[in-house]
Amino acid sequence: MADGQEKAIDVDKLLKNKLKLVSVGSLEGAISKVVSDMVGEDYKCTIGEVKYTLFSGADFHIKIELSYNPEQ
Repeated sequence: MADGQEKAIDVDKLLKNKLKLVSVGSLEGAISKVVSDMVGEDYKCTIGEVKYTLFSGADFHIKIELSYNPEQ
């Protein structure tokens, strides 16, 4: 920092992983929508096992594939 003082790290905030509050289904839906909007085709997203990290993160595998709807 310019004044020589370092900002204190809020450890409580860092350890409270808010990602645990987000449903996997909501993430899948949001990612599907973004990809579909970007590509112009209907895509679906599947998220594998979620492993939450200690410091407010998460690791998971995302599978994105074209949705097949014969009625379209």
